[in-house]
Parts: sequence; structure tokens; C-alpha cells
Amino acid sequence: MRRRLRILVAALFALPSALAVAPSAHAADPTTMTSGFYVDPDSSAKRWVAANPGDGRASAINASIANTPMARWFGSWSGTIGTATGAFAGAADRSDKLPVLVAYNIYNRDYCGGHSAGGAASPSAYASWIAQFAGGIAGRPAVVILEPDSLGDYGCMTQAQIDEREAMLTNALAQFSSQAPNTWVYMDAGNPGWVAPAAMAQRLHEAGLRQAHGFSLNVSNYFTTAENTAFGNAVNSELSARYGYTKPFVVDTSRNGNGSNGQWCNPAGRRIGTPTRTGGGAEMLLWIKTPGESDGNCGVGAGSTAGQFLPEAAYKMIYGY
Repeated sequence: MRRRLRILVAALFALPSALAVAPSAHAADPTTMTSGFYVDPDSSAKRWVAANPGDGRASAINASIANTPMARWFGSWSGTIGTATGAFAGAADRSDKLPVLVAYNIYNRDYCGGHSAGGAASPSAYASWIAQFAGGIAGRPAVVILEPDSLGDYGCMTQAQIDEREAMLTNALAQFSSQAPNTWVYMDAGNPGWVAPAAMAQRLHEAGLRQAHGFSLNVSNYFTTAENTAFGNAVNSELSARYGYTKPFVVDTSRNGNGSNGQWCNPAGRRIGTPTRTGGGAEMLLWIKTPGESDGNCGVGAGSTAGQFLPEAAYKMIYGY
């Protein structure tokens, strides 16, 4: 890994300077070890473009989506997980680029929502899986988004189930701290339209946020960067008031160019957002969800499954219609 001058400025511009940012469990900064973000050569958008070169939509999808750095999601479909994360982080490292990985396999995943239900077979199975996930990354620089929706999806859960989930997330953070010292882990904090800032701050803290680098917002959703920044700052204000620390946050901008129309599952008329960079009051703006990938059998993705690449949806999202 070659050391580089820092290319990303980490700042929560709108937070009062008096709010101390709590350090994560390890101090290494992966953005200083790399020369920009990694473009996944095997993303669903890349695969579709390669398989459909004569399609009239291919050029636009290739230019506007397929070659933008974005996260790769890992779950039960990823095979031997340590091998999978190791190969992805290793390929990025050889290119001197920073990969973004999403861990999406928690036990009882999407328990209340249902569209992306699944995950590990038990809490112990998840503990083994996430330990191997972290071990695969090892000392390479990386960014990890930890279990999207896991702290928002409490609506139908018992307190015992909530406690169980929080314990799984706390253990996951411990695995990254011990095995992946050059990884920034962001716990997912939902979006501005889901859980109130005070409730989310409590959930984050109880699940171990102090040991994470920060939290993520708007994953697979559509709220504007400004709305997410306001929400992230409100969460941090609650963290400061209750627990005496704040954390940086990142925003998924992949599909928020037109903002939200109140629907979360394949709504029509959405648009791709700002490509990966710093700014907007967040530490980083990332493409975490691939534009064009379905949220499930709903909306303009009726008949599809969650994660399936829909070229027509991707094409319309480029132009916002």
C-alpha cells in the first residue's frame, strides 16, 4: 500500500466545534492509503453493459453508472465470505484504490420489512460469518457499511430480538477492530423518514457506535443530501447530549438526485445523485446502492427480486424520469 496525501477531508461542517468526535477503536485512515475510490469491475451494471453492447441504453448506463465507484454488497450469495472480501479488497489494493463493502447478512435481516428477508441462520452463524468477513479484508484499506436497515427495522421486534440484534452488531464491530485495523466501519442509521433522531441515537449507541468510525444514512433510499445532513447532525446532537460524543457520517447519494416522493420501494421519477466525494456536511458522499438495482417486487420493479439489475429503471434514473 502506498501512502498518499489525504484526498478526502473529513468534516461535519454544520456541527458546533464544541461537540467532541469520539475516536473509533483504531485510528488508521484508509483514505490516506489510497488514490481514490475503487470502481467494481464486476458490478451488476458493468455485467449488464458487457452482455448487452448493442442495446440503445448501454452507452448511457456505462458512462453514468457502470464506471462510477460504488459499493459491493456481500451476503449468503457471496460464497466463502473471507475469500470473497479478501479478493475484493485485494483487487482494490493492487489498484491503489479504496473499496466500499456492504455487510448484509445479519440474522433475521429485514425482519419487519420483508422485501430483503434472509440472512444468517442464527446469531452464532452470523458471528462466524462477520468474523470471516473482517478477516478477509485484514490489513488492507477499506470502508464497510454494516448491515443496512438493521437499526431501523425494529417496528415488529420484541425487546429480546432487539437485544439479540444489538449484540450481533457490537460483536461485528469488535471483529473489525481486531482483524481489520485499516477499515472504517459505518453503522447504518436508516434515513430521515424512518426513525426519529433521538431514537436512532439511542439505538446506535446501544449497538456499539462508540467502537465504529461513524454511521451511514440513506442507504438504498432517495432523500436529498441536505435532508440527510440535517438528520445526521440531529443524531449527533442527541449523541452529544446523551452520551458525550459525536461521529462522522456518510450519505448514500446514488439515487437521491430528485429527492424522495415518499415511497421507498422502486419509486418512479427518481434520479442518480452526486458521485462519490466529500462534502455537503457529511464525511463522504458514496454510491452504496447501485442505481437500477431493484428494491424488490414493487413499484417500477414489479415482478423483480431485490438486487436484480433493471436496465430500464437505470436508464430512466440517469435522466430523472
